[in-house]
Parts: sequence; structure tokens; C-alpha cells
Amino acid sequence: MIRFLTAILFLIGSASVSMAQDIYRIKPGDTLQVEVLEDPGLNRNVLVLPDGSISFPMAGTVKAGGRSVDTVASTLSKEMASNFAVSPTVLVSVSALAPKAPSRAAAQPDLMNIYILGEANEPGRKEVLHGTTLLQLLAEAGGLSRFAAAKRIQLRRVDPATKKETVYLFNYRTMGGSDSISGATVLAPGDVIVVPERRLFE
Repeated sequence: MIRFLTAILFLIGSASVSMAQDIYRIKPGDTLQVEVLEDPGLNRNVLVLPDGSISFPMAGTVKAGGRSVDTVASTLSKEMASNFAVSPTVLVSVSALAPKAPSRAAAQPDLMNIYILGEANEPGRKEVLHGTTLLQLLAEAGGLSRFAAAKRIQLRRVDPATKKETVYLFNYRTMGGSDSISGATVLAPGDVIVVPERRLFE
């Protein structure tokens, strides 16, 4: 009897978790865990950008904000289907909720937010000290994944006064050069680093 009741309680708990995942609407700043059963090498955590989108290999940019995890999983499966014999089984869950904005009293003036997305091993929002360089931030993000286009990393910076965005290219393999900024480039608050997916034969 005790075993029967334990099993019932376990099923109810599992159903509640599943229902909560389905009802929850993804928000910008959330971190999603994406698993592809047919190719575990694609498994990773992805950050939901301010515009509600995520970037994933073989699927490109997909809308996630305002949707349930099941809807995002279905969309990813459809976008990736052409790369598999049959539509892949994709599982999506929320691994971390968007951080709450700190109060002014709790804010740490010596830290700044930098965002890294794409083919980094640990993408997301990073709180780093002022004076942190591009190369140091890449190390903070766990380095580049095996899918990274190391020659085409972007540093995207918005001028607070004009709101104009400037894109700087960084070649990780050469650590600089005529067509690349230096790895010693000092980052500014709000900078976004984009690590694109490597093209075929790149």
C-alpha cells in the first residue's frame, strides 16, 4: 500500500513539473537547455536574447520569447529536420530564469554586464570587472565550441548617446591583424559578443 501511494505521489509530482514547464512562457534573459537525442553533440544551454530569440546550430535564429518550451522544441525540430533522416527529437527546458534587476543599493559599481551568444561553451550574461578584455571574456565563457567560426567573432557595441551599433570583427586564430581587433580590446558595459557557427569546410 505504501509503495502504491509513493508511486501515485511521484506521478502527480512529475505531472505538475511537466504542466509547469508547459504553462511557463519563456522570457528574455532566461537560459534554455536544449537536447537533441539523435546528436548529443548539439546539446547546450542557450540564452534568450532581449528580442526573445535564440540561436541554435542547424536551426539558425528561432523565436522563443512568449512561447512554451514544447513549442520551441517543436520549432527547433522542424528547422533542423532537413539535416536528419527523420525529424529529430528535441527536448527543451528552462535551466535558469532571467535574473531580477538588482536594486540600486545592491548594485555593484565595479562590475558590468557583458553578453556572449552563439558558439561559446558557456554563453549568457557575464558580470565582469571594468577593464576586462575580449580574450578574458572568451575565457570566462569557457572558450569556443567545436562549431565556432573562430575567424569571424563579432564584438557588437552600441553608443549610449547615439544608439548607433558598431560591429568589430575579431579573428581568434590570429589574435588580431589588419582585419581584426586585438584580443586585448577592453570591453564596455552592454557589449555583445557573437560567435557565429562555422560554415561547411570553414
